[in-house]
Amino acid sequence: MTDDEDLIRRVAAASARRRGLRPPVSAAELAEVEQDLGFPVHPLLAALYRTVGNGGFGPAGGLMPLFGGPEQGLPVSEGRKRVPEPSVVGQYLNSIPRDPADTWWRWPEGVVPVLDWGCAMSACVDCRSGGGTVLLFEPNAITGEDVSAAWFLDAGSLAEWLETWFAGRGWYDDKAEGGPGLAFERWPDAPRRL
Repeated sequence: MTDDEDLIRRVAAASARRRGLRPPVSAAELAEVEQDLGFPVHPLLAALYRTVGNGGFGPAGGLMPLFGGPEQGLPVSEGRKRVPEPSVVGQYLNSIPRDPADTWWRWPEGVVPVLDWGCAMSACVDCRSGGGTVLLFEPNAITGEDVSAAWFLDAGSLAEWLETWFAGRGWYDDKAEGGPGLAFERWPDAPRRL
């Protein structure tokens, strides 16, 4: 068993009793997601969605589903639209500037938001990095028009991020040494990737 297979097995076991865990995505659904995004989902992240479920696993309330959010259409019940939860595809596509003349707002290509921390903060996975670097997007850190100030390193890889969750050492864990509010290193690639 590879390290990734063991990690996926442990994530599945830790998430088996969680509410909100959805059935895994199919190969065809993953291919459609990647077509919508315009790039491949990081292999470990893709394996988690293909094996564990379409969201609901991982830290806090769990990762967002890959698809099935606002962009997928809304069922109508009792004359009102149900408020859908966000999805990786929807959040990514909504983060990309629609107007090419918009020179202020930028989002790095290949970086997908996977978990909503609240207060506009997101955990994001860099699908272009070998290990799937996990970034913290914290727009409240933007001063002036420097969007790169919002990007911080959370973990060097997705595997490391998940191991931190298993160990209860994440910055979001009240029991972690230092607790919430730890200082983060800025993502050094942000200025180049934005």
